[in-house]
Amino acid sequence: MSTLTASVTPSSPHDTPRDSARDTLRVLPRTGGQERLRVLVVTESFLPAVNGVTNSVRRVLEHLAEEGHVAELVAPSGPATYCGFPVTQAFSTPLPWYPNFRLGLETRRRLRQVMLRFRPDVVHIASPATLGHQAALAAAQCGVPSVAIYQTDMVSFADRYVPGAGGRAMAALTRRIHTRVDRTLAPSTASLAQLEALDVPETYRWPRGVDAVSFHPRHRDEAWRRDLAPDGRALVGYVGRLAAEKELDLLVALHADPRLRLVVVGGGPDEERLRAVLPDAHFLGVLHGADLSRAHASLDVFVHTGRHETYCQSAQEALASGVPVVAPREGGPVDVVPDGVGGLLFTPGDASELAAHVGRLLDDPDLRRRMGRQARAAVEGRTWRAVNEALVEHYRAVVGARAAAERRSRSAV
Repeated sequence: MSTLTASVTPSSPHDTPRDSARDTLRVLPRTGGQERLRVLVVTESFLPAVNGVTNSVRRVLEHLAEEGHVAELVAPSGPATYCGFPVTQAFSTPLPWYPNFRLGLETRRRLRQVMLRFRPDVVHIASPATLGHQAALAAAQCGVPSVAIYQTDMVSFADRYVPGAGGRAMAALTRRIHTRVDRTLAPSTASLAQLEALDVPETYRWPRGVDAVSFHPRHRDEAWRRDLAPDGRALVGYVGRLAAEKELDLLVALHADPRLRLVVVGGGPDEERLRAVLPDAHFLGVLHGADLSRAHASLDVFVHTGRHETYCQSAQEALASGVPVVAPREGGPVDVVPDGVGGLLFTPGDASELAAHVGRLLDDPDLRRRMGRQARAAVEGRTWRAVNEALVEHYRAVVGARAAAERRSRSAV
């Protein structure tokens, strides 16, 4: 893996690095029509971290490779290449309260150097925080259009760990980042409302796709189910990070229910404590590939507890697996889960209502099976190809708008 060490050669002895970067990139030919794009992706999270940001970035890079675009990735971690695209490792440090998440600390100057060397048509900034902030500023200084993906409710995340001051600081940072990019894409109506409250302009909805082959009812495994519940009890499960903001204490309301066995898939900083409060639950750790597909499809009911999801991809994967979902009536699940059709939504934080919804599904197998079929049908059109084709059109829109603005500026001189 490379580090950010590209050199800058000013176009004249009097140019500063900042001015040289801006002037050099401004005269590059821009793509148009269906020409291939050069895309620099800057992400706050990548492999080996397992989360929604990493998964989305991987899907974007895979699509760009399949369509013949040229890309590079800047990330706090990762392999040397992904899909044939080079990965440049940014300086980073682990969060003290969440060691598995690395905070990007790369300088704007070094990001400008990468942009000078790679000469992107557009910069894609995934779930921007500290690294994304510097990338947005560097792109603006270099005259390169940028698209930011609002994917993590960092304000609520910060407020959870540093109450009051953390939320206010992150709200200010979020506003600064997203007012400096050309366009912000958010996955849900709730996320768009959050951005509107922060006075962020140029926002558009860009949802997430789902792999309807990997997540499919055919992956249900009765032998696997018997291993977890030899007495034939129903399996009710959660898949995702084990962290405080996920409000997993609500699962205590299900833990003692004799009709079910609780299954928890994932890892995170709250795992040890959750094992203590849910001693009879099956903690399966982080699963990938066929193991994750089997776990999703083998559940009877999928439960998500956190109210701060910008989308809730794991709920969408459960729906694709033909499993009804019980989730909060707030945030991303409002768009993802068809209430009363493929699942049931509960009042955020209300453990008794969550338990009542799960109990209703367990007591009525016909309802559960019908909702499972409707869950699968609800997501069959949400393909990653369609979602990423829309993303590329967003790229083209900001590239075209920037080129038109530059033409108008030149003609006015």
